[in-house]
Amino acid sequence: MAEVILRSLVAGAGLSDRVGVSSAGTGPWHEGEPMDPRAREALAAAGYTDHGHIAHQFDPFSAGDLDLAVALDRRHRQTLESLAGHRLDGRLTLLRSFDATAGGAVDVPDPYYGDTAEFAGCLRMIEAGCRGLAAALEDALAAGGSLAGRRGPVAGDPG
Repeated sequence: MAEVILRSLVAGAGLSDRVGVSSAGTGPWHEGEPMDPRAREALAAAGYTDHGHIAHQFDPFSAGDLDLAVALDRRHRQTLESLAGHRLDGRLTLLRSFDATAGGAVDVPDPYYGDTAEFAGCLRMIEAGCRGLAAALEDALAAGGSLAGRRGPVAGDPG
């Protein structure tokens, strides 16, 4: 869900030519599969359609090519750190660190075993984090800088 939402916000800000957005799971479980139908339904209900998302696994050997990696919870962040070693040093953060309304919460819960309402709730958290991330990206690019090294309260993508 985060990839679809952030891609939409980046496009809306006119940054698609400067910001690449992709997502990857920490394991191979759903490699090559379309998005979970409940995630697709939650996105469609919020107006995000025609995204064609297909799951793929995080490639630790390409981690050094990333300007910023964003995890949705601490467990995924820890897994990414383990997989990538030092390739992500200073460039891995949590999505909710960009959400001014998170109130100290750092994790987006994984709704996989939940119902449609849980996916909708996660979508709202992801949207809030992605809005903050998109604004931070826009500000950093306007100032000629980057978000690398950001280590705010610390977010894989559920869905």
